[in-house]
Amino acid sequence: MPFREQRGYVWASLVVLLCLVGRSDAQISYSISEEANKGTVVGNLAKDLKLNVQELPSRDLRIVSGYSKTYFNADLRTGNLFVDHRIDREELCPNTDKCSLRIQAVLSNPVTAHRIEVNVLDINDNSPTFAEKSYNVNISESLATGERTSILTITATDLDEGINGEIVYSFIERGKFNPGVLFSIHSQTGEITVKGDLDFEKNPAYDIRVQAKDEGMPSRSVHGKVLVEVIDVNDNIPETIITSLMSPVKENAQLGTVVALVTVTDKDGGSNGLTHCKILGSVPFKLKLNYQNYYSLIVDGPLDRENASEYSVTIIASDEGSPPLSSTSVIAVHVSDVNDNAPRFPDPVISVYVKENSPAGATIYTISAVDPDTDDNAKVSYTLLGIVSKSRPTQISSVVTINSVTGDIVSQQSFNFEEVKTFQIKVKATDDGVLPLSSNVTVNVFILDENDNSPGILAPYSEHGSVNSENIPYSAEAGYFVAKIRAVDADSGYNALLSYHISEPKGTNLFRIGTSTGEIRTKRRMSDNDLKTHPLVVLVCDNGEPSLTATVSIDVVVVENTGELQTQFRHVPLKEDSFSALNLYLLIAIASVSVIFLLSLISLIAVKCHRTDNSFSRYSAPMITTHPDGNRGNPWITSVYDSSLFIKSACVFAAAELNGCYVG
Repeated sequence: MPFREQRGYVWASLVVLLCLVGRSDAQISYSISEEANKGTVVGNLAKDLKLNVQELPSRDLRIVSGYSKTYFNADLRTGNLFVDHRIDREELCPNTDKCSLRIQAVLSNPVTAHRIEVNVLDINDNSPTFAEKSYNVNISESLATGERTSILTITATDLDEGINGEIVYSFIERGKFNPGVLFSIHSQTGEITVKGDLDFEKNPAYDIRVQAKDEGMPSRSVHGKVLVEVIDVNDNIPETIITSLMSPVKENAQLGTVVALVTVTDKDGGSNGLTHCKILGSVPFKLKLNYQNYYSLIVDGPLDRENASEYSVTIIASDEGSPPLSSTSVIAVHVSDVNDNAPRFPDPVISVYVKENSPAGATIYTISAVDPDTDDNAKVSYTLLGIVSKSRPTQISSVVTINSVTGDIVSQQSFNFEEVKTFQIKVKATDDGVLPLSSNVTVNVFILDENDNSPGILAPYSEHGSVNSENIPYSAEAGYFVAKIRAVDADSGYNALLSYHISEPKGTNLFRIGTSTGEIRTKRRMSDNDLKTHPLVVLVCDNGEPSLTATVSIDVVVVENTGELQTQFRHVPLKEDSFSALNLYLLIAIASVSVIFLLSLISLIAVKCHRTDNSFSRYSAPMITTHPDGNRGNPWITSVYDSSLFIKSACVFAAAELNGCYVG
């Protein structure tokens, strides 16, 4: 048998009556006559769904259907379901006893869907018609009442003999249906066969009228009816209709939020038309069966736009045919942003280094925070919350400002390391969301020292432009101590690291100076060829770039007798009295040492307490302080050391005077 005939293989049977009864399990059912005028009220949805009429606009009541025309709509003011397009029952449901339309009433906030079935009632709006205005029928006088003829092979008998008993079989056209297009009948045997393509989906049954006619003159004939039922084969894949309800979906959507409605249809009949639907792969969505072939695509897991801004949901619909057929549909679900991320700084604390003496108005740092949200939720603005400085209280606006858009931190003044070494800024970053989120960052600003201070010569050689003199005995040995130059530098680090040099030795090269100590000593014994007066210019240099210097001039006088040796502490001649001036100097020196030691001790305690309370000590820039003798150390200890050294030297000189000798 050819393939076409296999697809449309027909089981034929003679039937008296075929009745099909449909059962509906709809949640809400209404009835409306066909051809009803537009605006005709079908029913009140608000009442039947137990909804408050005032809530309908905010819940966005909509009528959703899978038909090509919008037959019904909803009035949000009254809650009525009304006819929105003319309904022709014969066009919508041809050759069926019952005609019903299935629609859905969809509500938002939250999203819910309700099934509605509307039965369309027939009215007598078509007049009977005949394909032909007249028929010529030859009726034999001996025709018996109720004669009928077989299922696949029609057989008629004729009691006549000869040509009057020979029977010819044929189809009779009835209305617009011509059986000869799809079927053929053997004129001699009455065998009915298929010659066209049968489609169960177009017509599940055919009412064929046949005629058996003899060859007599006049001929006599008889009519019969054959009802051919087409057996369905699974030749149609399921079709999926998707109605999007929420696009895009907010990333904070709750579990169970309805995203779309999915309707699956199959034109086949029986089990071939029964369908199942599922989601392929792992996505935060699932299908919820509402009734029969109607599904809701709902949120089934947390959404995060920053991780996934769009999902491709693949839906597979399969029927129960043998073998089963399936179809695939893809729904693109877009996830919209909500402001759920605050701006983030790369680090909670940022360190910034600024050179002192940099001009006001310079950008010292550009701060930046990122927000993984989008649009306004990701727009970040910057503000200054405050400033903390240990050196002195100050207004933040007088120190720095910040560009709210770019995050540029701009200085409002030139910084001096010797006055302010560090300060702290609090910056806040805020996004532009409806409910703005923010975060803070701490900016520690460290002022870097520049070599902008020259060394300062300390007493007793500190008088600018003056020439100092020191006496040494002619008998002085190599390494004899002449004088000690002391200097300090207000800078820090290597900028304050000092070195001492004799820049202009005149005459013989008799003296040397300790590069780090500043001590001037003889290099050898005196000779008769040496000058009696040696003018020295001592150069004190720091280690900055470029280096800054200071100079001091000393005239070293060589004396023959030790009695002629003068010290810098003797300014009046000796008097031979019971209480000499030297005794007075000794007494003053001892008292001074005691007072200075007590003051120094108090100062040390105060400094240590002050440094203990310093919250910025761990952020301070590296700093080197130089002793007046060129060594690095604590300036307070240096002061104590220098003062005590000075007094100690005075005491030694005074004791030497009492003993009648000079001390170098």
